[in-house]
Amino acid sequence: MDHIRYQDDLRELRSRIRSQRIALGMLCVCLVIALAIAYALVGAQRIVVVPPQVAKSFWVSGERVSSAYLEQMGGYVAWLMLDLTPASVEWKKNALLSFVAPEDYQALKLQMELEAERLRKMNGSTYFQLQQLEPDEDTQTVLLTGRLRTLVNGQETSLRQKRFRAVFHYRGGRTQLKTFQGESP
Repeated sequence: MDHIRYQDDLRELRSRIRSQRIALGMLCVCLVIALAIAYALVGAQRIVVVPPQVAKSFWVSGERVSSAYLEQMGGYVAWLMLDLTPASVEWKKNALLSFVAPEDYQALKLQMELEAERLRKMNGSTYFQLQQLEPDEDTQTVLLTGRLRTLVNGQETSLRQKRFRAVFHYRGGRTQLKTFQGESP
């Protein structure tokens, strides 16, 4: 009699194990599907980030931003870097440095401090009259073309056509300025 009872118990245990294997298999399939969906969504999510002044709609995705966003940030950075007076240079420097990538912070800080010292010594100011913005989404850069006007003691000393390249990096939900350099027109 014990032998029959043991056979019944064994059949019941085998049935439970089979049911558990099927359930485990279904859970594994669901997990693989969930991972595939999550992988497909990585980088496809667009987060809307607002620059200091919004003039156009734009998108942000992964580690890239749209050309409209690059235009707006490029214009803002140009205003901070190139429209300077001895009175405004310090707060514009601080505002600009809040957008700078940590690895490029010291170089841009030094560049702004040297420009501030130069403007104070000669009692000068600079103004950039922006004429054209050329964003490049692939390299996350903006080429700014315009006229750089320099005044010393209120008198215009030069008015030159200049080009500047702003290189951005979008990381961790923040747009960061990597470099801002002048180029020959």
